[in-house]
Amino acid sequence: MRKILISGASRGIGKAITLKLLKEGHLLSIGVRNKEDLINTPLDPKSNNPDSFLVHTYNATDKKSSKKWVEKTVEAFKGIDTIIHCAGILKRTNLIFSDNEIQDIEDLWKVNVIGPWILTRDAWKYLSINNSARIIVLVSMSGKRSKGNLAAYSMSKFALMSLCQTMRNEGWGKGIRVTAICPGWVNTDMAKGINYFPKEEMTQTDDIATICSNLLDLPNSSVPFEITVNCQLETTF
Repeated sequence: MRKILISGASRGIGKAITLKLLKEGHLLSIGVRNKEDLINTPLDPKSNNPDSFLVHTYNATDKKSSKKWVEKTVEAFKGIDTIIHCAGILKRTNLIFSDNEIQDIEDLWKVNVIGPWILTRDAWKYLSINNSARIIVLVSMSGKRSKGNLAAYSMSKFALMSLCQTMRNEGWGKGIRVTAICPGWVNTDMAKGINYFPKEEMTQTDDIATICSNLLDLPNSSVPFEITVNCQLETTF
């Protein structure tokens, strides 16, 4: 049983991971922007055991919310040994962007890079006192290659992959193992309107959840740093 922080847990991949790990009996603290989105859903706090399930407001652009979330989780669970970073946004910003798209670029940077960086920093001392802590980061295939014209999104994901590598370097001697999961198209709301690949042929959120569950069971000596998952054939990246 682990004591887990999950960001971006109210939808998509984060929601699928949360539901699976909840069934497996872990202590879960989920960070969401709007708690109201969980009312009358399987993640409604009123429908779950408060001793093992905590919901906290978390905004990746608000530095203070990260620290408050970590403190509340430690108070409830007496520690943290796992972070699963799922919060992220996608913007269509191209290389030759317009002046009114500057804010989109800044938002991508704040949410996709600075957010997980700060959350990891705030939880680091708790991860460090556990000899088998885990950090799982949903990066993207866009953090490994720039295939289309979404310049700003890909930029943020390349930076996130670099951050994962440094987390791994800094945490290795403390027993912290880091895994960057890099999926291609996943059947989520985020993919709608961006890609017209048949959704039934995309990677499914439950499959990513299974991967995360398996990672938590592996010993320190066998945790992979990078997992690429793609529903389409790519010969180079």
